[in-house]
Amino acid sequence: MDLGIKGKRALVCASSKGLGLGCARALAEAGVNLVMNARGAEALEASAAAIRADFGVEVVTVAADVTTEEGRARLLEAASGVDILVNNAGGPPPGMWTDWEREDFIKALDANMLTPIALIKALVPGMMERGWGRVVNITSQSVKAPIAVLGLSNSARAGLTGYVAGTSRQVAGKGVTINNMLPGIHATDRAVSLDKGVTEAQGISMEEAKAQRCAGIPVGRYGTIEEFGATCAFLCSTHAGFIVGQNILLDGGGVNATL
Repeated sequence: MDLGIKGKRALVCASSKGLGLGCARALAEAGVNLVMNARGAEALEASAAAIRADFGVEVVTVAADVTTEEGRARLLEAASGVDILVNNAGGPPPGMWTDWEREDFIKALDANMLTPIALIKALVPGMMERGWGRVVNITSQSVKAPIAVLGLSNSARAGLTGYVAGTSRQVAGKGVTINNMLPGIHATDRAVSLDKGVTEAQGISMEEAKAQRCAGIPVGRYGTIEEFGATCAFLCSTHAGFIVGQNILLDGGGVNATL
């Protein structure tokens, strides 16, 4: 399927690896030129070079922490006039409700709620003026079904979801859509980190921890960054203009709900 976005420009945050990289590669395959961001310059440059070689698109890299004003300013300078924004950030560390203090919540909100909102506010007005735009926020399945040990993530991502629910309907008439992708467990560094936490808590091997988690997923496996990226690219396509303010689960059926 021709996604109709060849030649457009996209900012993909936290895209040196994992789900962000999956989205960047899928957009590049559709002919989209990229601004890629991550904190680590080495991994970012390696991923960007691979995308240039594989798809022949233009890739600008900005190694910066976008939760800071300085980092955000550098990124927005490079991404001025983009047609597509993919918001993404690593999740806060797991723990229990007794572990977290105010400072922990502030860090989680900065990364997973306030920074995406700041990028939306900076870039969506230009999309509205041009009459076309796409915003995809990578959140979590925990928005639909909270995960106790991910309380920081539950809180921050639910806040972003509430913001998008109202804002998406205010900008849709100008040709701009905003939607959220809610990943379950995927084969990324985040999965390794969570599985490691299980091994330490239960005294089991990484293989046993993964098997235990897979047993709770109806498809019986972790997701891949390639299938996640393909969904992101479709939501950014010309064919997705009637999808507004939605929360798309990509969890292998893990959330057991009718709606």
